[in-house]
Amino acid sequence: MTTILFFGRLRDVAGCSEMLCDLPQQVSSVADVRAWLAARDPVLGKALHAPGVRVAVDRSFCTRDDQCAGGAAEIAFMSPLSGG
Repeated sequence: MTTILFFGRLRDVAGCSEMLCDLPQQVSSVADVRAWLAARDPVLGKALHAPGVRVAVDRSFCTRDDQCAGGAAEIAFMSPLSGG
C-alpha cells in the first residue's frame, strides 16, 4: 500500500490531501506514477506535469526517472511555492 500526498494547489486539484492505493505492477518510476494518475484524472494529470512540480519518494526528492515501485510507502507531489 502506498500513500500518495498532494500539497498546495495540487491538493485542491486532486480534491484530497492524500490517497491510499496499491500501485499497478507496471508502475515503476515517478513518470509512471504521474501517467497512471493522469489516466485516472486528466485534470490532475495536467497539474502534476506543470513546470516546477516536485516529487519526493519516501521523503527524498527525486527526478521523473527515479524508481518508486516495490517498497515505496509514500509519494508526495508538491506544487511550486510563491510568496515573499
